[in-house]
Amino acid sequence: RAFAKALKQEIAASQEAARRAGGGRQGEKRAEANARSGMSLEEAKQILNVDDLKNLEDVNKKYQHLFDVNDKAKGGSFYLQSKVFRAKERIDDELKEALKSAKKSTSATEDATGPGDKQR
Repeated sequence: RAFAKALKQEIAASQEAARRAGGGRQGEKRAEANARSGMSLEEAKQILNVDDLKNLEDVNKKYQHLFDVNDKAKGGSFYLQSKVFRAKERIDDELKEALKSAKKSTSATEDATGPGDKQR
């Protein structure tokens, strides 16, 4: 069992490294976010048990539930609570980056067409 788990982790790490190496600028940003939070986006999604990051209500609801359940004052685990917190932090970083990219592409489109240009 331990070998199988270690093998899965190694494969995931290898895939993440390949994604970083082949991802150009986007890969660099993802690697930076992974290093900052100490986990990949996939790991963060697994911890919070979410698939769709666009559903912020679901992400926040699952985060709050897991954070509260693992409260040390209620007999929970500080370690697990920390993992939940870091997972939410990693997802928030990804969402901020996506928002920043969307704003850049919007401003680039406006620059190309002109802010006041309207097609008639």
